[in-house]
Amino acid sequence: MMPDVDFEEHRPMLLGLAYRLLGSMWDAEDVVQEAWLRWQGTDRSQVREPRAFLVTVVSRLALDQLRSARVKREAYTGPWLPEPVMTAEAGPLDTAELRDTVSYATLHLMERLSPPERAVFVLREAFELPYDEIAEIVGTTVANCRQLHHRASGRLAAGRDRFRPSGEEHARLLARFMEAAAGGDLSALTDLFHEDVVAYTDGGGRVRAALRPVSGRRKVLGFLAGLAARYHFTDPRLVHVNGEPAIWARVGDQPQLVVLEFRDGLISAVYGLLNPDKLTRVKPA
Repeated sequence: MMPDVDFEEHRPMLLGLAYRLLGSMWDAEDVVQEAWLRWQGTDRSQVREPRAFLVTVVSRLALDQLRSARVKREAYTGPWLPEPVMTAEAGPLDTAELRDTVSYATLHLMERLSPPERAVFVLREAFELPYDEIAEIVGTTVANCRQLHHRASGRLAAGRDRFRPSGEEHARLLARFMEAAAGGDLSALTDLFHEDVVAYTDGGGRVRAALRPVSGRRKVLGFLAGLAARYHFTDPRLVHVNGEPAIWARVGDQPQLVVLEFRDGLISAVYGLLNPDKLTRVKPA
């Protein structure tokens, strides 16, 4: 019989896998806990490779949960945004693919994919599984897995900048945004925004927020100007979430996390998270 420590050795990786598939660490933890219960009831002598066995169990559980979660997210109040996590809690990030697939912008884009597309993309890109293993996990053919991966890659590539800023450049642009927003300097923000910038705010019905994305530089500037006129933007701090820097601040009395996405060296998306249920894991130093 294999020792129980095998599961604990794999837990961070399994959490990272489930989180990429679900966009929610709460749900990921539930999935990994269920996988642990199944592991406890498994005859270990029949398990040749614990990692492959556990990846299969977690992936299938997450797929089932993702299918039901999509129905709930369609009824969500306002835009549904992924739950951010501190980088240290995101699981192993020792390859470029692991870092890219946990980035906030990528998680948001993956909401456009069907559950099988998302599973195939994550298992192939982040965890480098061969197509025959992915096909067995997802319950389809190798040929269909290749097609699902091709389709998912194309849909994600259409929404991402091939030339993402370095960590230093990202932090510098974030600091400029933070300074301009705190000072209400709309002209400075104009210079930072891409003309097709989109602002998303997720209050989840718990906190007042825009119920639809705000699109276009002029409209986003007007939206931010309206917020600045009504609320004080205080106590801004840089935090590291999903492998990248972000802004934690207070808007009035409400904590908020602001994550920025870039294209062509300009801000192409502003993600504002106000739903307190999604901020419990983000703690400024």
